[in-house]
Amino acid sequence: MHNPRVTDHAENPAEHPVPPVPPVLPVLPVPPVLPVLPEHDRHPPYLGATPRRLRPRLLKVLAGCLTLTGGVLLFLPGESAKVHRAPAPAPGAQAHTAVTTGMAAALPDLTALIGEREAFVRRHPGDAPAWAVLGAAYVERGRRTGDATVYYPKAEHALRTSLHAARTADALTGLSQLAVARRDFRGAKEWGEAAVKAAPKRWPAYGPLIDAYTGLGDYKKARATLEKLTELHSGPAVKAKASAVYRDRGWREDAAAVLYDASANANSPAEQAALLEQAGQLAWERGDLPDALRHFQEAVRLDPDQRAAQAGQGRTLAALGRTTEALAAYKSALAGQPLPEYALELGELYEALGLAEPARAEYEVLRARIRQDGAAGVDNELLLGRFEADHGDPEAAVTRLRAEWRRQPGIAVADALGWALYRAGEAKEALGYVSIATDGTKGGGVRSASYMFHRGVVERESGKDAAARRHLADALRINPRFSPLWAPQARAALEALGEPADVPVPKSRKG
Repeated sequence: MHNPRVTDHAENPAEHPVPPVPPVLPVLPVPPVLPVLPEHDRHPPYLGATPRRLRPRLLKVLAGCLTLTGGVLLFLPGESAKVHRAPAPAPGAQAHTAVTTGMAAALPDLTALIGEREAFVRRHPGDAPAWAVLGAAYVERGRRTGDATVYYPKAEHALRTSLHAARTADALTGLSQLAVARRDFRGAKEWGEAAVKAAPKRWPAYGPLIDAYTGLGDYKKARATLEKLTELHSGPAVKAKASAVYRDRGWREDAAAVLYDASANANSPAEQAALLEQAGQLAWERGDLPDALRHFQEAVRLDPDQRAAQAGQGRTLAALGRTTEALAAYKSALAGQPLPEYALELGELYEALGLAEPARAEYEVLRARIRQDGAAGVDNELLLGRFEADHGDPEAAVTRLRAEWRRQPGIAVADALGWALYRAGEAKEALGYVSIATDGTKGGGVRSASYMFHRGVVERESGKDAAARRHLADALRINPRFSPLWAPQARAALEALGEPADVPVPKSRKG
């Protein structure tokens, strides 16, 4: 079988001979078992073999709950809804469960697990399961801290060492998760398909494979893989993945309902915080700023290291006009997880405020982080293309994004390439790509204000005023404050188009 590309940072597993009889991995403490639910609760209708839209009546009930509770209690059980669980497992054991099922783990727990596994593999260098767990923990640590340069090469070495000792689904799944973290969706697809082939009933292998298909623009396979996954398992990790797939299809109510189920059964504060952050993103995308802020704030309360939620707070506070708090939230997120996308958002906020120097400083941080991450095998061409289109060289952005589209033709790349072409003066070609990003029949079911804005602007430049007016209005209807820099431009473009001209109704001809 053809193996996916190995980065220059991976060490040759042949340099690590395997002992004739590897020792057995010690048994870790078992996490508490949740109560067994009735069959219909374990496999709700929207998580069955054939996902379908929730019934309108159920949606009304959920909407009513959101109205009565301010949108929080669906995800944040209060005193009256506490679940009595067994005592929590040891930190290392809790992180072990999280990283092997694709869920978030708290940083202190990860530290304990990594220390334990590193000590174990030093004593037992041929133990494949121990190396696989260590590799998965490194992936999660790199993702949570944003330190790809340290942890992703370590993760690759650990996982390939495990694979050399024994070709297990655990190691293959870990390599698929690592490829997703690096935005190498072709590699993630190869490793993920190999993991599923090796152990078809091992459900954690399906999660990164869904991410891979989504990144490659193969939404049909992503949905089919989700159906297989939900036949095997229905825990929080599966429901979080289902929510992401439903969101990509534009099924926001379904996505929110599935997150409710997942949050109700979260196994740790870090896991619940990650689910709340995902819920906050859904609320942000639909323009419900108070609900988004509540979810982001509660996520940070549960897990102070939940930096994505802190960045979400910054985004939402900026939209609410609470600029000082927004800047502090972004700075806190960047201090703990210095991702280039956070630097881009903060830079654009500074630019919208007329602060050119701080904006330029953040853009330099973005460039530096992208260079560092690239050395660790991370593909940030999409983000760099978006940045160059708006704040650098649009023609260079087109070159980068064309190459990215050939490699990984997902919806986000279609939108970015279309916008870059428009910024480079190629509105005619741009129209095809921004249309793909907003066409549900081609996979573009995401109800994104940014995507609609891009399409409306390109249509206006192409002389398609009626379509432009419709899509610009849609952008502002979805989320009227989707960007401190671009939402005002969407309003200005819509106003410039004016009201549609009155078209006289043709008179009917007699006899």
